Parts: sequence; C-alpha cells; structure tokens
Amino acid sequence: MKKIFKKEFAIGLSVILAILILVFGIDYLKGINLFRPTNYYMAYYDNVDELSISSPVLINGFKVGQVREINFNYKRPGKIEVVLALDKNLELPEGTKAEIGSTLLSGARIELAIGQGKSMIPVGSELATGTKAGLMTSVQDGLMPAISSIVPKIDSLLSNLNTLTGDPALRQSIARLDGITADLHSTTGGLNTLMNKQLPVIASNAAVASQGLDSIVGNLGLLSYQLKSLPLNTTVENVNDLTASLAQFSHQLSDKNSTLGLLTSDPELYNRLNQVSADIDSLIVDIKKNPKRYISIKLL
Repeated sequence: MKKIFKKEFAIGLSVILAILILVFGIDYLKGINLFRPTNYYMAYYDNVDELSISSPVLINGFKVGQVREINFNYKRPGKIEVVLALDKNLELPEGTKAEIGSTLLSGARIELAIGQGKSMIPVGSELATGTKAGLMTSVQDGLMPAISSIVPKIDSLLSNLNTLTGDPALRQSIARLDGITADLHSTTGGLNTLMNKQLPVIASNAAVASQGLDSIVGNLGLLSYQLKSLPLNTTVENVNDLTASLAQFSHQLSDKNSTLGLLTSDPELYNRLNQVSADIDSLIVDIKKNPKRYISIKLL
C-alpha cells in the first residue's frame, strides 16, 4: 500500500509541476515575469483594437511594463478594462495619461505621457486614457484631403480626354499626319538619291575652289613680300618732312610779323592792293577811250 501511495503521490506531484511549468512557460513566452515585482494600474478604453495581453507599455520608447489583463467592464458598459503591470520603482505623477498607439509591425502598445503634477498617483488607481494617432492614421489624415481634391480634377481630365479622342477632327488630323509622314519619307528618299548623285560633283567643285584659294593665298603672299620690300621708312620720313613744312608755312601765315602774315592780316595792304587794282582798271579804260593820249605815232 505504501508503494502504491508513493507512486500516486509522485504522479500527482509530477502533474502539478508540469501544470506550473506550463503556466509559467506560457507567461514567459508572453513576456510576463511572475517573479518580478510590479505595480498595477487600471485604464479604461472605448476601443482596444490590436491591443493584446503582454503588449508593451512605453515611456518615450522605453519599455516600463506590459498589459497584464484585458477585460470587458460590465459595470461601465462600453468600456474595456486594461490592467497595466508597471515596474515597481516607477512612480506616476498626477496628470499621466495612458495612450494607445500603433505601429506598422508591432501592433498596438500603450504609451505613458508623464504628467506634471507634484503628487503621485496611488498604486492600483485609474489612469487617464487617450488615443495616439499612429503612422497610418497620420498618413491617412494628410493624404485623404489631398486625394479628395484631386479626384474631381482627374475625373474632369478623363472626361476631356474622352471628348478629345472621340472628336472626328482629331482623327482627320491624325490621317493628315500620316500623309505628311509619308511625304517626308518620300522627300528624304529623294534627297538621299540627289545627294548620292551630286556629292561627287560638289567634291570636284570643292577641289577646284581649293586650288583657286591656294592661288589667291600665293598672290597675297607675293603682295605682302612686295609691300615689305618697299622703302616705307623713306616715304614716312618724306611725309613727316612735308608735314613739318606745312606746319611752318601755316605758322608763318598766322604770324603778323612775317611777310606772309602781313599779306594775310594787314588791312591797309589789302586796301592798297584794291586801290592799285582799281587804278589799273581806270587806266585801261582811259587808254581804250583815248589811245592817242598815250601813244603817239610820227610819220616821217
């Protein structure tokens, strides 16, 4: 009997140990550490979509706890009760809010927005709650108004395109473009044929023109040599001497003390010359009228 009792006791103890290991193993896989001291706080939400047991509780991205339980509160209809297990050393000032947030990969989590109160919230008390907009919500809120404003424009654009493509004038224009393209193709072929025929003639003319240019260049070289052999220095010196003589002559004309200056600037001499000219004219007139007075002919 004692052996049977010992056997049953060992089996029962093994079953109990297996159950305990299973419970602790499941909690461990969920990230729940039953041996770590924690403080519990309550939070109530209208919607806990994607939030699950063992979801992390974060402060500025650092994990300080996790969700321990999620229950429907029958005493407060429409509210979901969430039990938060936080680090025992963490104290929450008044005004702290537990906000549900979400990410693309890790699902929902709870982020604690630390309050500015001087006193601390008692352990086991209810925390203020809220919802933090996730990345997809922000993208949706930013893009949906822009998309809503673009959709009517796209619809109008598609309508205009349908009207344009259904216009008979467009079809006629396309047909004309086909004709123009064919004409251009034909013209291009003609130009190719013409170029193949005329290129040798053009090349020959270019060779003749090149020979003419060579002759012109040779003549220019000869002219340059002849100009270089001219006595340009002597010519320049003669021109300088002539310029100096003209300058001296001009100076004498403007100088009142010189003979040429007196001739050009003395009014009395000018008047006398005029008087002499007038007297000569009078003498010639008188000679014509009375030649006998001045010419006497004696016949022997």
